[in-house]
Amino acid sequence: MSDQRPRYSIVAPVFNEEETLPEFYRRTRAVMDQLDGECELLLVFDGSRDRSPEIGRELRAHDPRVKLIVFSRNFGHQIAISAGIDYAEGDAVVIIDSDLQDPPEVIPTLVAKWNEGFKLVFAQREKRHGETFFKLFTAAFFYRLIRQLASIDIPPDTGDFRLIDRQVVLALRKIREHHRFMRGLSVWVGFKQTGIRYERHERFAGTTQYPVKKMIKFATDAITGFSYVPLQLATTMGFWISGIALLAIPVVAILRLTGNDSFHGQATTLIAVLFLGGVQLIFLGILGEYLGRIYDEVKNRPLYLVAEAPPKPSEE
Repeated sequence: MSDQRPRYSIVAPVFNEEETLPEFYRRTRAVMDQLDGECELLLVFDGSRDRSPEIGRELRAHDPRVKLIVFSRNFGHQIAISAGIDYAEGDAVVIIDSDLQDPPEVIPTLVAKWNEGFKLVFAQREKRHGETFFKLFTAAFFYRLIRQLASIDIPPDTGDFRLIDRQVVLALRKIREHHRFMRGLSVWVGFKQTGIRYERHERFAGTTQYPVKKMIKFATDAITGFSYVPLQLATTMGFWISGIALLAIPVVAILRLTGNDSFHGQATTLIAVLFLGGVQLIFLGILGEYLGRIYDEVKNRPLYLVAEAPPKPSEE
């Protein structure tokens, strides 16, 4: 690679992808060779426990365009994307997963839109191959839910596969919150945006790195990061329950005065107490989620720690 800054940076988080990484590199290299400028491929190893880092070092030895960022432990997919953005030197940065569900061959289409003047080009999934009904249903539900709740307009059926201009890169580097939803943050910073349609493939090899537990955490980070609706819901429900109680008082009084025994005994009282107690615990949990995130920000720990990485570019 020449001494000039690369025109394109391709950022790929890697977690236990030893079976996929050589094929991912082969296909991505073919794309880099056809792009109209210098390229770099940043592989971000998020605490992989297999031979992925060793394979990455072998690729780097044969191709100086390959750069490695190796975390000291697993920090998570969204943090890995953030690290790649921190180290990327290109005028345009492409974020793509290394499991080959997002085909590298789509990158030139993203670049074409960038050359038209768009600062953010997101890839919108038209079809999703090789995924279960449960995954398809929950993904569709999540995107529509977050669109209703969030304070920004997050395009439906979009993952992290996207191209961002250097202006967006510099803006994202200033955001250091710990519970990150990068596809939301990249929209939040603004600038001229558009999307392209593509078909998402099934995994080339291995198993998904997003089990249900991680999916729930991911959804929670997205909602709490961009919406106050869960907190506002507590106030709304409080008014509704209070209103029902106020209406119920004269109804119960009249029934008692007329000798109606419909509300005789403690069963109704116990049900009401259990219901209100459950509602209170739910909203205490919601408050706890927001407070936990405030606590993490106050500690001001670094987003990630690296065991191996190239020099960071300047914040021009």
